[in-house]
Amino acid sequence: MIAILQRVREARVEVAGAVVGAIGPGLLMLVCAEPADSEATAEKLVAKVLKLRIFSDAAGKMNRSLQDVAGGLLVVSQFTLAADVSAGNRPSFTGAAPAEAGRRLYEHTLAFARNQHAQVASGEFGADMQVHLVNDGPVTIPMRMN
Repeated sequence: MIAILQRVREARVEVAGAVVGAIGPGLLMLVCAEPADSEATAEKLVAKVLKLRIFSDAAGKMNRSLQDVAGGLLVVSQFTLAADVSAGNRPSFTGAAPAEAGRRLYEHTLAFARNQHAQVASGEFGADMQVHLVNDGPVTIPMRMN
């Protein structure tokens, strides 16, 4: 799975003008399933994200996790993370899992995250979403989990 993590002061996702998911301070996780990914891959990603020490401690060092700070997690599906731009000028998205598998893995990621963490919000798989965020730091971390 491919993910982009953004530490945020706040973030929300809108679909057709309505807010479908929102958090205060925490992490926005854009996530893309790849064809070889499994439920175990999704669980490994979520476990890593929840424990990743990217929040400041009292000394200003990035030494606290999302769980430590009790922050929110906003999970948004984004198949374009698998874009291949190596040939031509139009990206290829063949590196993303097919829609049915992508939806299944996205839903499993959400269910596992909600089982492991108190505050989890989400976007809407396959929807035309507008994502609003205030990046904190800015801190943006790309991840790939196999």
